[in-house]
Amino acid sequence: MKYHLFDESPFKTLISFHKLIEALEEIAQSDIDYRSNYAKALLKEIEAIPELQTGIEDFSVIKKHETIINHLLADLFPTALTNNEIKAVTIPFQNFTFNYTERFKKILKDAGTNFDVTIRDFDEQQFYIANCCLILGAYYKQNIDFNKPFFYDIPDSNGIINHYRILYNADFMEIIPSENAPKLTQEDIDLLIDNYDDIALWREKFPVESWTLKGFGIIILFDATTENAISNLKTNLLKSDTKKATESKNIESIFRSIFKIPNLKVGFLIYNPEQEKFIKPPQLEKDSELSSFLLPFNHEMDCKNAVFGCTFENLLEHKEPLIISNVEKFIEQKENIKLGELLRSQNISSCVFAPVIKDNKLLGVVELVSATPRALNTINAKKLDLVLPYLVDTIERYNNDMQHQIEAVIQREYTTIHPSVYWKFREESQKYFQNSNHTKDYIFKEIVFKEVFPLYGQIDIKGSSEHRNQTVKADLKNQLEMLLQIFASQKENTNLILLEQRKFELQSLLEELDSPLKADSEQHIQRYIEDEIHPILKNTKSNSEAEKLEQKYFKGLDEKTGLFYQERKKFDNAMSIINKKLAVILDKKQIEAQQIYPHYYERFKTDGVEHNLYIGASIAPTKPFDVMYLHNLRLWQLQTLCEMELAHHQLKASLPYELDVTSLILVFSSPISIRFRMDEKRFDVDGTYNARYEVVKKRIDKAHIKDSKERITEKEKITIVYSHNSEEAEYLKYIKYLQFKKILEPQIEQFEVEDLQGVSGLKAIRVKVVNNLPSAIKITYQDLLDELN
Repeated sequence: MKYHLFDESPFKTLISFHKLIEALEEIAQSDIDYRSNYAKALLKEIEAIPELQTGIEDFSVIKKHETIINHLLADLFPTALTNNEIKAVTIPFQNFTFNYTERFKKILKDAGTNFDVTIRDFDEQQFYIANCCLILGAYYKQNIDFNKPFFYDIPDSNGIINHYRILYNADFMEIIPSENAPKLTQEDIDLLIDNYDDIALWREKFPVESWTLKGFGIIILFDATTENAISNLKTNLLKSDTKKATESKNIESIFRSIFKIPNLKVGFLIYNPEQEKFIKPPQLEKDSELSSFLLPFNHEMDCKNAVFGCTFENLLEHKEPLIISNVEKFIEQKENIKLGELLRSQNISSCVFAPVIKDNKLLGVVELVSATPRALNTINAKKLDLVLPYLVDTIERYNNDMQHQIEAVIQREYTTIHPSVYWKFREESQKYFQNSNHTKDYIFKEIVFKEVFPLYGQIDIKGSSEHRNQTVKADLKNQLEMLLQIFASQKENTNLILLEQRKFELQSLLEELDSPLKADSEQHIQRYIEDEIHPILKNTKSNSEAEKLEQKYFKGLDEKTGLFYQERKKFDNAMSIINKKLAVILDKKQIEAQQIYPHYYERFKTDGVEHNLYIGASIAPTKPFDVMYLHNLRLWQLQTLCEMELAHHQLKASLPYELDVTSLILVFSSPISIRFRMDEKRFDVDGTYNARYEVVKKRIDKAHIKDSKERITEKEKITIVYSHNSEEAEYLKYIKYLQFKKILEPQIEQFEVEDLQGVSGLKAIRVKVVNNLPSAIKITYQDLLDELN
C-alpha cells in the first residue's frame, strides 16, 4: 500500500502519545495491582523512546517502534474486536494510517500492494481548509459543521469496489498556536465563513505550519457499500443526459458492489404497451455496451415470441421477476429450451429479469446476468427492491425524453411548423392552458403573419415525365419480349393452340408500346400478364431451356408490382439520389441563412426540390427588420442554387440514370400575408391579392419564352423571373458579382415570359453556372456591397 501525503498544511504535525502516557501514569498509581503493574511495565519500556511523548516528526520512526506502539494502544484496540472492527491510527484528513486491526489489514491485503488509499473527491485545497476549520472549531470555539461525509473506495480480491464511511476520533489530539500564528478577530472568522473557496484568504489567516497538531487520531471505518452504491446509482440516474446516466461501466460497477458478484452484467429493455413489444432503448444501445441479453441480436421482439414462451407470463401478467439460478437445470424443462439456449449461448449461468413498474404498468425490464451458477438467486434478488424505485423514475424520464424526440422528428419531418414560427404556436397553446375553462370547445386563433416577403426557388428534373415513360416502356418491352422467348422455347403439347393465341396477344401489346404510352397501358398489361400468362407458365410442363428462362423471368419480377422494374429502378434511384443530395445542401445552407435574419422555411421533394421562404418583422418581432435582410437572403438563395447546380453536375456522371436539372427563382417584391390552414396543417398565402403570387408560382416552371416554343428554364442554367425594373437591376448586380467570382458564366439572356392565365408582364434573366467551380464558396451580402461600392 502506498501513502500520498498532502504537502502543505496549516499544521506542523507531531505524532505523540502524550495523552495516552498521561493516562497510563494515572493507572500506575491506582490500587488495582494487575492494572498498575501493567502500566508501570509499559511506562518503563517507553522511557527509552522519549519522542513517543514529545512528538514524532519523521513518520518513518513509527515503523521502527511498531511493537511498542501496538502495546501502548492496546486498550484502544482490544484483541477481542480486532477481527470485527475496521480501525487504525491516523492524522485527520491525511492519507496516512498505521496500527491496523486484523480486519483492516485483510481489506488492505485484498486490495493489493499497488492500491493507494485516498479519500474520495478530496484535494489539497479541501485538505488545507478542513484543517483550518479544525482550528476554528477546537481553538476559537466556532460551531462550524464542515465535516462532509468521507469515503474510502477499496477493491476486494475479486475487484469489486467496496465503499467505507470514515469516522474520526480526535480525543487524543491537541491544537497549539505557534508564535507566528495570526490572532483572528470575529470579523476575520466571519470573512472566512463567507469565503470557503478563497484558498488565498485561508492561507493568509492560517499560514503554512503556523499551528502545531500534537497527538494522534483514530480512524474508524464501517462498510457502507450497499448504501453508497445505491446513492451513486441514484446520482447517476438523475443525470440529465440519459446516455451518460446509463453508461455501462458505471452501472455495472454499482450493481457489482451491491450484489458482490464480480462478473455481474446489466442489461435493459423498454416495454412498448401499444405494440406489446420489448425494445432495446436506442439511446442506451448507441455507443454503449449497455444493451440487452434477451435481445442480443434484434432491436425489438414481440412479447409473445416463442423465445420468451410461457416463462414470461409471471413477468408480463403478474409483474413478478423471472429468476433463473441455474440455466442448465432450467433448460431441462421442454418449454424453457429456447430461452435457455439463448442464455447459454451468451455464457449466462444465472440471471434475474425484474419488471420495472409504475402505477401497475410495466415500463421495462432490468436484466442481471452472471456466468456463475446460483450467483443470482431468489435471496439476493431481493436487493433489487432497493434500486427499482430509482429505475422507475429514470425509465419514465427516458420515455418522456423519447416522446419529446419523436415529437421533434414529427415536427421536423412531417409538419410545417418551422422553428422560426414555433413561438407563435407556443404562445397560442399557452393561452389555451391559461384559460381557466380550457376544453375541447376552446376556439384557437388562426396563426397569421402579415407583411412578409416571399422567396421561391426550385431545381427541377428536366423532362422527368418523359424519362419516366421511357423507362416504363423499356421495362414492359423487356418483359413482353422475355415472355415471347419463353413461349417460343416451349415444346409442342396440348396447349399449343392457346400458346399461339397468347403469343399473338403478347406481340400485339409489344407493338402498341411503339406508340405514345397511354395512362392505363401499364395497368392493362400488368392485369393481362397476371391473369392470362402467369397461370399458363405455372401449369405448363417445360423443358430445361424453357424452365431456365422461366426461373430467370420470375426472378426479375418486382415483388410489389409483378412487373419488370430494372430501368425504372435506375430512374427512381437517380431521382432519389439527386433529390436527397440537393435537399441536404439546401437544408445545411438554410441553417446558415437563419443567422441573416430569422425567417420561415419549407422544402418539398417532387420531381426535384423546391422551397419557400418568408421573411419579415412579424416572424421575428423581437428583432428590428430592415429590407437589407431581404436582399441578403435573395443573394443567399441565388448562391445556394449555384451550389446545388454544381453539386448535380459533379454527381451526374455517377448516376445510374443520367438526368439533367433546371433551376428557377421567382422574385416577388410586394409583401404578403401567410396563414396557417388548420384543416390542412400547413401555411398558405392569405387573401385574394396575395393569391396572384401562388398562381405565378404554380404555372411559371412550364412557361415558354414569349413568341416561341422554348421553355424559360434550361439545363445547367438558373432562370430568374421578375416583374419590375428595380428587381431586374438588383439581380443584375448579384449576377455581375457572381460572374466576377467565376461562379456564373459571362453570358446573360434576358427575355419576356409568355402571358399566363391571369398573369402577364413577367420578364426573366437566364444565366449559366460555371461547372468547374470548387464547391462550398461562401459569399455574403456585405461582400457584394463592398465590391459594388
